[in-house]
Amino acid sequence: MGTDATPVLEPPLDDGDIVPLQAGQKVLLRGVIYTARDMAHKRMVEALQAGDELPFNPKGGVIYYVGPAPAPGDRAVGAAGPTTSYRMDAFAPTLHRAGIRATIGKGPRSEEVRRAIQECNALYLAAVGGAGALLSSRIKECEVIAYPDLGPEAVRRLVVEDFPAVVINDAHGGDLYEQVTSGAAEA
Repeated sequence: MGTDATPVLEPPLDDGDIVPLQAGQKVLLRGVIYTARDMAHKRMVEALQAGDELPFNPKGGVIYYVGPAPAPGDRAVGAAGPTTSYRMDAFAPTLHRAGIRATIGKGPRSEEVRRAIQECNALYLAAVGGAGALLSSRIKECEVIAYPDLGPEAVRRLVVEDFPAVVINDAHGGDLYEQVTSGAAEA
């Protein structure tokens, strides 16, 4: 457990990591996660449709929707704030069914993605938008592993330490954004 009993997620994730978590819960990530944005998602889904393997083992994996800035000084990456998640919604269900257990981004997800999260016992996590410099301090290693021609959108293997996130969509159908919206409407 992390500080103040914050759950720590160390990929590869399994049902024991995912099922106890609920929308609104804070978590910390430690270990290997992968980056991918729109074009990388498109290529990965095309690879799966062609019967090819992904550039990393998706089983229990975590994808962070980010295109990190170049590394300054002694950091592994520059600013690394989340990008808007709905841009990956057309591809996310396929990747969840391939084994991805969590994604990290910002903003709400489509109904189709929320269904896939439930069906696959997965999670959607939010990282704080606008805090890219702070989040980059939690990234200890960064290596491009696929699609280098995509520049910032290339797939990267990151090693993170106590990377903070909040559960937005849980495996039980919970949605923090809906909870907040309905709570505000009742007030």
